[in-house]
Amino acid sequence: MTTKATVTSMDEPIPYIPRLLSPSALLSQKSHFLLGPRQTGKTSLVVNNLSGVRVYDLHDTSVYLSLSRNPGRLSEELQPHDRFVVIDEIQRLPDLLHEVHRLIEKTRVRFLLTGSSARKLRRGGVNLLGGRARVKYLFPFVRAELGTRFDLDRALNSGLLPSIYLSANPAADLEAYAGTYLQQEVVAEGSARNIPAFSRFLRIAALCNGTVVNFTNVANDAQVPRTTVYEYFEVLKDTLILHEMPAWQRSTKRKPLVSSKFYFFDTGVTGFLQGRRFASGTGEYGAAFETYIAHELRAYREYHSGDALGFWRSASGFEVDFVLGDHTAIEVKAKQTIGPQDLKALVALSEEKKLKRYICVSLEPRRRTTGAIHILPYEEFLDALWEGEFT
Repeated sequence: MTTKATVTSMDEPIPYIPRLLSPSALLSQKSHFLLGPRQTGKTSLVVNNLSGVRVYDLHDTSVYLSLSRNPGRLSEELQPHDRFVVIDEIQRLPDLLHEVHRLIEKTRVRFLLTGSSARKLRRGGVNLLGGRARVKYLFPFVRAELGTRFDLDRALNSGLLPSIYLSANPAADLEAYAGTYLQQEVVAEGSARNIPAFSRFLRIAALCNGTVVNFTNVANDAQVPRTTVYEYFEVLKDTLILHEMPAWQRSTKRKPLVSSKFYFFDTGVTGFLQGRRFASGTGEYGAAFETYIAHELRAYREYHSGDALGFWRSASGFEVDFVLGDHTAIEVKAKQTIGPQDLKALVALSEEKKLKRYICVSLEPRRRTTGAIHILPYEEFLDALWEGEFT
């Protein structure tokens, strides 16, 4: 049974909800880049988990100017007790990584470097510190973090960005985020000087969410060259707005297709860009539900398992939404009653005998099994996923 979300009124501060990713645990191992789209909660995570740690916020103009003029201030300001240092929004000053590199080699200090654009880091000639720092990604909320605050319909329509999901007016906040920030982000990347063209592209790209993209059709609809569409897609991937889902190609009885699918990082942002709300029982609701499950799977593999995540489509037209590692096939259906037609692709894949388990994630109220396929309520699936049962 879906619980109703608790939201914050206009007069209440947005509460901090503990996240599954622990920055202190990351730093206990090695220096890390912590990357994620804006407003996923990177700064809040640092503030609430690394008290007393030296933090340099590069959104602070005085801090930015000071370090851009003299990167050596990092070493000059370090104290003997400093074990960890945080640099927030490192992509604003990628040249600072040369000094970070030097300090990692010369001292025992470990750095947490947060950012929202891997593109700017690469473009600055940075090789992510040559292996001296690992990379972790922070995602919007997952159900396990929200607990009783989780509500599926709200998650699908408002998305799971912390400040928007908990907002008393998520629609207005989504408009500010998706309508203004995303365009400004790409302009800041220097990759979209034609804002009307990029706005057209962004809506069309959102309508392609969860599909194998026909780049020629997108270029025609957006009225931009195909090469520009490729560049725009790369920008969305590099700013972590868009995720590529590769094809799983180990099937042998049925020839697999090799093209990737693409998913936007948040269902609320996707819906706003599409100009849609997701009403239960519609095809759009089913697509949003699939995108949400994709989000949970990406977060799980990033925070815990490290398993590859792809999808399977045969040349004859069978398609299974997700393949986790080389062990679990997952089909997603936003239905309260699953019929044989809904399971045809899973049955076809099970005939390959390549995987350990075949799961249909659904809105049915109780789990059941038919042949090799386990039909699970989505809540039960997610509980089992985060408890590590699918390995």
